[in-house]
Amino acid sequence: MRNPLIIDSHCHINFPQFNSDRGDALSRAGRSGVSEIITSGIDPATNTTALKLSKDYSPVHPTLGLSPNRVERLNREGITETIRQINDHTESIVGIGEIGLDYHHCKDPNLREKQERIFKEILGTTTTFEGPVILHARDAEEKALKIVENCDSVVFHCYGGSIETMNEILDHGFYISLATLVCFSQHHRDLAREVPLDRLLVETDSPYLSPRRRRNEPAFIVDAITTIANIKETNFEKIAQKTT
Repeated sequence: MRNPLIIDSHCHINFPQFNSDRGDALSRAGRSGVSEIITSGIDPATNTTALKLSKDYSPVHPTLGLSPNRVERLNREGITETIRQINDHTESIVGIGEIGLDYHHCKDPNLREKQERIFKEILGTTTTFEGPVILHARDAEEKALKIVENCDSVVFHCYGGSIETMNEILDHGFYISLATLVCFSQHHRDLAREVPLDRLLVETDSPYLSPRRRRNEPAFIVDAITTIANIKETNFEKIAQKTT
């Protein structure tokens, strides 16, 4: 029997892709053994939805943030609103994020500088929150690590960097979260082989990165756990237990 205590450590059940069947998707997750779902905001609108869903559905827990990919289109008011949301809901959220740097999609040096500036601003103005930072770092893992190295708790969400940088992250006592990409990406399988279980989290990042031929959803976290169990030559229950 599979361990019922399964956590999808990062998804976006608050996104419009779930508007037509959100309740059904959460029910499917429950039937798959998923007991807790962490849904992350990426801008003021999705932060608001994440907060609402956490009140409507007991398994859902929110993190609030501002994705670096939203920085280009967001004005000063939106940035200020994000910071206000975080500071106003420190008792309700389980993390700050996702926030960080994305140099994969952003090639403009000025926009990269803006990403970094806002990333640091959010970190510096939300100091009353004692939980983890949920970090989006794509093709910018080392730079992001330098920025957060003095934080108490950091989760490198949907990690896809090098094994060498991963080891630096682990040396800081931070966590690596592997997405359902591990089901079909050799690089992520290699990461899974190397990361110690006591520093590993698993996520769907749904509605993206589906291991099946349709939209991803929290129920599919079992695919990632099964894959990681096979890679590490252990059983499903152990991976589920260690990543809760």
